[in-house]
Amino acid sequence: MSAKGTVLKRVRQSRKANAKNKHYKSIVKSVTKKVLSETKKDEASKIADSAFSAIDKVASKGIIHKNKAANQKARISKHLNNLK
Repeated sequence: MSAKGTVLKRVRQSRKANAKNKHYKSIVKSVTKKVLSETKKDEASKIADSAFSAIDKVASKGIIHKNKAANQKARISKHLNNLK
């Protein structure tokens, strides 16, 4: 493969990876927002389980840093504890 071909392949791969990463980050933002907007504790705790799962999955893939994942989970937990 020529140097130009290698560069073009790298561009294709990075665009594909960027699109996947953006998709996963969007999912995490959506579930986090959904939990934080909930006002009933039982409903919020159901949604929180799926949110924790999504955050862990994205962190395990390396899309977000593990500390960011922990911070988001703590934020959700804090919200749940403040609900009645």
